[in-house]
Amino acid sequence: MHGVKQVGLSRRMRGDMVATLSKQLGSNETVSFEKWFSDIKSITSSIRASHQDIDKQRCLTDTLLNELHEVGLFRLSLPREINGGELSPHQLSQVAEVLAKADASVGWCFGQGSGCAMSAAFLEPKTAKKVFGPKNSVLAWGAGIAGKAVKCDGGYKITGRWQFASGSGHATWLGGHSFVFDANDTPILKANGAQADRTALFPKSSAALHDDWHVIGLKGTRSESYTVKELFVPEELTLDRENQDECRSNAPLYIFPTTLVYASCFSGVALGIARGAVDDLIDIARTKTQRSARSSMRESPVFQTQIAQLEAQLGSARAYQQSILERVSKTVFQTRELQQSDRAEIRLATTYAINEATEVVQQVYKLAGSSAIFENAPFERRFRDMHGVSQQMQARHSHFETVGRYMMNLDSASAHM
Repeated sequence: MHGVKQVGLSRRMRGDMVATLSKQLGSNETVSFEKWFSDIKSITSSIRASHQDIDKQRCLTDTLLNELHEVGLFRLSLPREINGGELSPHQLSQVAEVLAKADASVGWCFGQGSGCAMSAAFLEPKTAKKVFGPKNSVLAWGAGIAGKAVKCDGGYKITGRWQFASGSGHATWLGGHSFVFDANDTPILKANGAQADRTALFPKSSAALHDDWHVIGLKGTRSESYTVKELFVPEELTLDRENQDECRSNAPLYIFPTTLVYASCFSGVALGIARGAVDDLIDIARTKTQRSARSSMRESPVFQTQIAQLEAQLGSARAYQQSILERVSKTVFQTRELQQSDRAEIRLATTYAINEATEVVQQVYKLAGSSAIFENAPFERRFRDMHGVSQQMQARHSHFETVGRYMMNLDSASAHM
């Protein structure tokens, strides 16, 4: 777990003026969250009604996007100074879960957008308002450090191709993570000897997007690739998203690294998909009689046992994930420190939740029988989406090893802790 971020003394000093009000701050945040959450839940019926169009168009529909922007969905992790929510990872995960139960692509785009939007706290206020000020502002970026940033007068020249930019269909800005070089093409190093990297932000119109998101699950996320070549990006539109010294906000949310916010949101997505799948199975079981069966599914002792076991499996995974996220979020919001043990607990609980949710959806698909294969039934879509979630980095089984090494007091270096 190299690069573990402890909050520096300067950050504590900046937060002293509000640290004593942590209890009151928590109360205010609860009120704020309840308002955001209520507004979002009020449009879940519209989200459910849009899922076929989302799959067909491979992006969120314009009509639905208008509703999402109206409730401020993509502003929940922005600083309050630009009308954001500054919600905790625990709260963000709850939003992702509710959205994903209605449609997984919407939940995923929300989770990805939430991690990207945290970059606003690392920009000058004027610059942050330029990028995130308009109501329809959304930042998307691709995975990994896949670009080259050459230092030049006033900024950088960026060249690169990035993949998996979820939300690129409705994004207004894109970001590119790049290794930094000087004008002589010599790598610029950090104090620890590693090569420096920065994230450059630029209008989507500055990049060439590639129509390469043809997948079986999470179709509506439009997670396309994009390229730029020697694009000039001014210094003020670049940041080191994992360097706390560059953070300009006192809000506790920005103490969390983006990877743990992604873990919180995407585990919420997995739980939402699984919750929807179990509920769909219960609905169909009330009326379905399987071929050659003597009774309906709901009257079958075997099915009754299976559905109860699935409910327990899903409920246990959710309870674990939620309890860890709630406790760590509260602790960090009060103390303004994120300990290594906190990071390990979030990583373990979220990875476990995704993998357990995947198993639940697989079992639901089997129990639904032939009903599961029809496109007008919800099972095949939830199955596809769940396996889209389970294939990405946050679900990797290697995270269990990393946490296990930490528990054994062994070297557990990981960029994802």
